[in-house]
Amino acid sequence: MKVYYGTLEASGKIKNAVVTTGSFDGVHIGHKLIIDRLNEMAREIDGESVLITFNPHPRKVLYPEQTDLMLINSQEEKIELLRKAGLDNLIIIPFSLEFSKTTPGEFVAEMLVGHLGAKIIVVGHNHHFGHARQGDYSYLHQLSRELDFHVEEIPLQVIENETVSSTKIRKAIKEGSIQRANAYLDHQYIIIGDLYQFSELPHMSGLTTIGIKVSAREKLIPPPGIYAGNLFCDGQWLKSMTFVLDDVEGNHQVVNYLIYDALNPHGKRGCVYFYKQVWSGNPANGDEMTPEIIDEAKEMVEDLIY
Repeated sequence: MKVYYGTLEASGKIKNAVVTTGSFDGVHIGHKLIIDRLNEMAREIDGESVLITFNPHPRKVLYPEQTDLMLINSQEEKIELLRKAGLDNLIIIPFSLEFSKTTPGEFVAEMLVGHLGAKIIVVGHNHHFGHARQGDYSYLHQLSRELDFHVEEIPLQVIENETVSSTKIRKAIKEGSIQRANAYLDHQYIIIGDLYQFSELPHMSGLTTIGIKVSAREKLIPPPGIYAGNLFCDGQWLKSMTFVLDDVEGNHQVVNYLIYDALNPHGKRGCVYFYKQVWSGNPANGDEMTPEIIDEAKEMVEDLIY
C-alpha cells in the first residue's frame, strides 16, 4: 500500500482510481466490505483502490472545545490495518479550518477528478462530505454526469441482525466487551507503541513485564482489568496477560506479563492484541487481584491460538 499526504502528492501516480473517503476509524468489517468492493471494481477497469482520510480527525478541528473524542485507532494503527485489508493507496489530507470550507463540488472536481482522475467514487450508506456535510450520494450522482465518473453506494454491513458502526465498537470497548468489539471489527483490537520495562505487580513475580506507551491522547483504552492477549514484537507472537491500570488522575498504563517468553524491550515497538477481558478491576487503586484470578487469566491466555 502506498501512502500519500494530500491528493496533489498523489496526482499522476494512481491508475484509473476507484476512490472512497472517510475516517475509517477501526477499519471494521463494514469498512473492509467497502475496500473489497473498491478492489473488485479496480480490477475490472485495470485500476487501483484509493481511500482518502483526514488527520487530525475533523471533529478535533471543528469543535476544539469538545475534549471527549476517543478513537479506536491511532493513525499508525489505521495505516497498518488498511494495509492488511488490501487497500492499494491511502491519501491522508491534513485537515484544517481552511480545508473544512471546501465545498463538495470543489472537493470532487478539483481533488478527486482533477488530481486523481477518479473513474469511480464509492460511498458508504448515508455518507456525507464537504463543507457543512452538504455532499451525499444523490449529489455525487448528479455531478457524475457532468464530470464523467461512476458512483456507487455500499449498504451498511449487518452482523447477527446488528448494523456495524464505529460508535458501537467504541461503546463495546469502553464497556470491556472486547469479544463483541472484535466481532464488529473482524480482527482483534490493537494498541501499537514503544515498549518499556515495567515494575512488578503483586502475585506476578518472576514473569517478564513489558509496558506499552500510548502516545495518541485520543486513543481509546479498554477499562481497567486483565485481558487475554498477545504481544507481537520482532516477528514473534508472545502470549500475554495484559493489564490496563488507571491511576487516581485517570492516566492509563497498559502492561503485558509474558507467560512463557522473555523480551528486552529497549528501543523496540510492539503491538498488543486484545482477545477477552478476564477480570474487571483496577489493582493500581487497590482492587484485590487474587492468585485465583491470575491462574484463570493464565489458562485463558494459554488456550489462545496465534
